[in-house]
Amino acid sequence: MNIELAIQDAGTALVNVQGRLDAAAAPGFKQQIASAIADGNVRLALHLAHVSFMDSTGLGALVAALKAARRANGDISIVAPSSQVQKLFRLTAMDRVFRIFETHDEALRQLRPGSQ
Repeated sequence: MNIELAIQDAGTALVNVQGRLDAAAAPGFKQQIASAIADGNVRLALHLAHVSFMDSTGLGALVAALKAARRANGDISIVAPSSQVQKLFRLTAMDRVFRIFETHDEALRQLRPGSQ
């Protein structure tokens, strides 16, 4: 799994995730997201178009990231999830928990303070 963080403005970042988000990759993902939040990037748009596979552990890592962001008065949005991730979100009703956007511009606009 590869994660790239692109700072957008104060407290907001676009996070590009590529590869598998599974039991092997979830601890590293959680650590990198926790580090981003600790650095003040509490509003994250997670771009998941290139996540080829996600299992329940990966989904749990996303939920943990969402909780951490919200504890820091932030939020997480999902951008362009791959078809496999979309299917998993629908099966687990996580599409009702996470806000999902087709483009990173839409997600970032929604994450700006005062837009909720």
